[in-house]
Amino acid sequence: MKPLRIGVDVGGTFTDFVLVDDATGRVLTGKRLTTPDDPGRAILDGISRILSEAGAAIGDVRQVVHGTTLVTNTVIERKGARIGLITTRGFRDSLEMGREMRYDLYDLFLDKPEPLVPRPRRHAVTQRHDARGRELVALVESEVRDAARALRADAVEAVAVCLLHSYLDPAHERRIGAILAEELPGVPVTLSSDVAPEIREYERANTACVNAYVLPLMDRYLASLEAELQRRGLGGKLHLMLSAGGIASVGYARANPVQLIESGPAAGATAAMHYGRIAGVSDMISFDMGGTTAKMCLIEKGEAEHASTFEAARVRRFRKGSGLPLKVPVIDLIEIGAGGGSIAHVNAMGLLNVGPESAGSVPGPVCYGRGGTRPTVTDADLLLGYLSPEYFLGGEMALDRAAVEGAMQAHLGEKLGMTALQVAAGIHSIVNENMAAATRMYVAEKGRDPRRYAMLAFGGAGPVHAYGLAKLLKLSRIIVPQGAGVASALGFLVAAPAIDLVRSGVQRLTAVDWDGVAAKFAAMEAEAKAMLLDAGAAPGDVQFRRSADMRYAGQGFDISVPIPDVADAAAVEDAFRETYFQLFDRRITGVAMEVLSWRLHASASRPEVPHSFTPPPGEGPALKGHRDVWFASTGLAPCAVYDRYRLPVGQRIAGPAVVEERESTVVIGPDAHITRDIHGNLLIDITEETTP
Repeated sequence: MKPLRIGVDVGGTFTDFVLVDDATGRVLTGKRLTTPDDPGRAILDGISRILSEAGAAIGDVRQVVHGTTLVTNTVIERKGARIGLITTRGFRDSLEMGREMRYDLYDLFLDKPEPLVPRPRRHAVTQRHDARGRELVALVESEVRDAARALRADAVEAVAVCLLHSYLDPAHERRIGAILAEELPGVPVTLSSDVAPEIREYERANTACVNAYVLPLMDRYLASLEAELQRRGLGGKLHLMLSAGGIASVGYARANPVQLIESGPAAGATAAMHYGRIAGVSDMISFDMGGTTAKMCLIEKGEAEHASTFEAARVRRFRKGSGLPLKVPVIDLIEIGAGGGSIAHVNAMGLLNVGPESAGSVPGPVCYGRGGTRPTVTDADLLLGYLSPEYFLGGEMALDRAAVEGAMQAHLGEKLGMTALQVAAGIHSIVNENMAAATRMYVAEKGRDPRRYAMLAFGGAGPVHAYGLAKLLKLSRIIVPQGAGVASALGFLVAAPAIDLVRSGVQRLTAVDWDGVAAKFAAMEAEAKAMLLDAGAAPGDVQFRRSADMRYAGQGFDISVPIPDVADAAAVEDAFRETYFQLFDRRITGVAMEVLSWRLHASASRPEVPHSFTPPPGEGPALKGHRDVWFASTGLAPCAVYDRYRLPVGQRIAGPAVVEERESTVVIGPDAHITRDIHGNLLIDITEETTP
């Protein structure tokens, strides 16, 4: 087998790389500015660079695993394909009607998310199935051909099809797909029964539309990237990270790009679970702060929770209910607009605000010297002494401190009547408070107390802000793993091939046909196994986990319930009651139960990755020197700066201190200390009695 594997994480600001050499145990890392006009350029340049550092050729690579923000950015920025929709007569306007719920009850001028398909390109055809999947009205094919001709005249680039109750019987959708292939040759078609075969027509329609909206772009992008890698000599496979944390083939990703909408954040959570296993910590808050966003994920007993829905392109970025709900399995985490590139500004009330707008990689923060003029979180961290002007990205990128001071004073200081340093301290404090507030709400919604958990901090900016965030959350332990600045890219290499499938059909538990359920699971297992083998799993290395979406009769929403492989009514009823009690601390009797959907999670074994990253060449003491660093309790004062690669195992460093590595920087205050464990993790303990 070829010994090398490469993980590539394309973020809004940086593209991260991790190379693992299974033959020698080496792990190399790299980081390059993202090229938003052509993300593939940064990927190919970065792969060439990291292979050169490894002294290897691309022919030695057996696997490249990639995750991208391209799908979610395309939907947010509304830069996708010109698409049409075919639906059941009478349901043409369901995309605009939505759930008929207001995400803000008191806003009289509420902005709703615009449907991806405008009304003139939505066509209704005569056909109908009932809620049990029985055909009530036959499909009128002439209407489908009329709709296809109208869509051709509208020059659509892709078409979505979503019919009522098609998750129970997809025959009409498939016939429409065949007619569209005849009438619109070369135009890709997405069937809702393929991408989201489950109940809730509005969410299913949105999922089909988003898939169609991004499909032409992602198909071209992935085909081009795969072809160029093969042209350069890649003999292995290109795989993609899915939003639920599994690995899939390029073919699956090209047909189902909506499944990639949260691939980057999923990789971060996957990496956090990996690092938690190494450090022996099973309960933690994963904190991933990059250049554009911060992601928090609650991990208990070594595993992150999963959800079967995701909301994309929110009108109010962090307000639940203001986006497009999708039926896509995802790792359950939160994402907020708090990254190194988040722009600071003075609002209409004269107050300092930070984000969610980001400077990205183009033009980037002021200190990058690439044309940015508006101060960002990274600029503030530079003025506060947290970042080295000479050692950013290991010295590859010099930071312009003088330009930051001028921009900070001109854009913010003069308006606020503050010095540049005071503004920088305010920016740092505000972004930490924003992240702490979001984390508290996220953890509280799960009925948990954040003080019970350790924090695992990574991402380029995560270790810089972890100390301040932990203080606000009253956490006493922070873990910063090796290669923290590119941890998400490592997540691609420790993720197992995995897929989630679902079959829907609302039934009272007492009326379930258990032979029919067994047949559904058998069909899903066969389908999932074929997909995982295509993604690189070994034939005998596929495990299955079953669950059901259930509720009490009369309830509007459901919960996910783990069920045994050999299930009957009594076993599923017991599982539902126990899960309901764990979530809501109550047991209800005398009320019938319903099953909405049967779910299957299929996965293979996680790949093994060596624990030790290969340090850059060089010798010298761990202590690099001192520089002025700002903390709330000390102001600007001299602080020791250490080289992470030279720290010996077991050495205890008292704060305040700064520990630098090539892709990130760790900052701790006076009431904390750092110890390096045998796996290279930095363990940060905050003195309990002085934690506010």
